Amino acid sequence: MIHLAELRLRVPAGAERAYPFTVPAVHAMTTLALDAPVTCFVGDNGSGKSTLLEGIAVAAGLPAIGTDDLARDPSLEAAGALAAALTLSWTHRTPRGFFLRAEDFFGFAKRLARERADMLRQLDETAREYAAARRAPDALGRAQGPLRASLADMERRYGVDLDANSHGQAFLRVFGDRLVPEGLYLLDEPEAALSPQSQLALLAMLIDMVGQGAQFVIATHSPILLALPGARLYTFDTAPPERVAYETLEHVWLTRDFLGDPGRYLRALGMG
Repeated sequence: MIHLAELRLRVPAGAERAYPFTVPAVHAMTTLALDAPVTCFVGDNGSGKSTLLEGIAVAAGLPAIGTDDLARDPSLEAAGALAAALTLSWTHRTPRGFFLRAEDFFGFAKRLARERADMLRQLDETAREYAAARRAPDALGRAQGPLRASLADMERRYGVDLDANSHGQAFLRVFGDRLVPEGLYLLDEPEAALSPQSQLALLAMLIDMVGQGAQFVIATHSPILLALPGARLYTFDTAPPERVAYETLEHVWLTRDFLGDPGRYLRALGMG
């Protein structure tokens, strides 16, 4: 299902020399069609793909994993300026979905750990207070009930210690728990925490959710994620971004070429 169908960009007068409008791919853009359940932005570092994705997230008002308020996040100041210049066209405005930057996920895991520790501390303090006051056990149970329910729900969804898992395991657990049908999901380099095997697991999740009406816009370097069937691929190494075929992407042919003969590349680097 297509929720977000197109974006249009109009650079504000006088902003042409201000970041992020100085990024060539952004500066030259007027419209970008998002006419597939999966759209991938690909390009070199600094090409503008993540910046545009952040701008879309702010403009769409999506909740974010790891960031409480996109509009107030200082790291998204440029994205806010870009969002103000974007007009989003919807075929079906969905309240479901989220925005995820790989770097925000690690902070999210640590925040969950702090919240769990705080819940356990509150439970312990309540138990000591009721014991000192010689309150009945059933009164303590009623007092602790809501907090225990919240703790049990957190542990059911994320485990006892999400931060104790590998980054890849924790990422997939959070990601899988948050996905719901017919949502819009904006993902910025989700492969950062994932091994190739875990990228395949994520790919399977994406395919499953597309079958349930979800739409994804992904900024990625991963040839594995870029291979998602039916994905529309845009390269940000041109100005404006252009639609490209999977086989023509440098990320794909360079990875394949290297794996076919790594010694040749190492010799060229003076290491062979």
